Amino acid sequence: MVKSDISSAVDIYTLLLENIQKVIKGKEAMIKMMLAAFFCGGHVLLEDVPGTGKTTLAKALAKSIGTGFKRIQFTPDLLPSDIIGVSIYNHHEGIFSFHQGPIFTNILLADEINRASPRTQSALLEAMGEKQVTVEGKRKILDNLFFVIATENPVESHGTYPLPESQLDRFMIKLSPGYLDRDEEVLVISEQLIGHPLNTTEGVTCENDIFQVMEAVLSVRISEELRYYLIDIVRMTRNNEHVAVGASVRAALALMKISQALALFAGRGFVIPEDIQEAAEAVIGHRLQLMPQSRFSGISARVIVQKALSEIKIPG
Repeated sequence: MVKSDISSAVDIYTLLLENIQKVIKGKEAMIKMMLAAFFCGGHVLLEDVPGTGKTTLAKALAKSIGTGFKRIQFTPDLLPSDIIGVSIYNHHEGIFSFHQGPIFTNILLADEINRASPRTQSALLEAMGEKQVTVEGKRKILDNLFFVIATENPVESHGTYPLPESQLDRFMIKLSPGYLDRDEEVLVISEQLIGHPLNTTEGVTCENDIFQVMEAVLSVRISEELRYYLIDIVRMTRNNEHVAVGASVRAALALMKISQALALFAGRGFVIPEDIQEAAEAVIGHRLQLMPQSRFSGISARVIVQKALSEIKIPG
């Protein structure tokens, strides 16, 4: 990859990051990781309590690009057709016409995804994995820029359906925004005395620029040594005594892609071990199914990932 391609990609990333930061305060690391997944063609799961900016983050990204955005509020009575769409009979023409659901957009916010039934949750699987949906036996292709940001509340369990392993694995990364510190929280409420910053957010880039960065990410080199290092981290999670189901091959692919994106953001055309280490927890953590006794004893996915990182030898 030539230096001009790297420089151009970094400029586009920086424009997006800074524009989103005008709306989302104090979360640079989280926004950076979300953009990494976005430029890799993956999807993001945001898990945190209400009011931490999850919905605002998705809207800020869409506005910054000037692209299509739709939001689905997941509820127990939501049906797959409410997401994908439905064929309605046209009396004047005597035919059935397909009316597209909200999934036909560029950036889709799946709000409180764990409130819908497993049947409805599964309607997203094909779309997220293959960027297509099947309606009445016919395949319908989604936009190349299709990107899902799903949210869920980790505290409330009443009326929720935990996401199954197969669907969790479809999310490239999982992030937890968390609360702001004291000064940042004061800044947020001060800026909204008159109006919400999102109302004045304007586009700073376009879809063609996004595809340019996506191609640049694919060109970032990762050495054979680092590929083995990456795989060793993933494999260690499968052999941990506290883990019932370890990270999948899809997790290894996601870790490689996110590492490539982080390297590009840093202005490099090659991956270094620090890129892999930075991405590991967000990529691997939500894919681990812990033993019941391990969860009760306070062992977390984060602890297991950090243990793997500390024990695997870094290529010299």
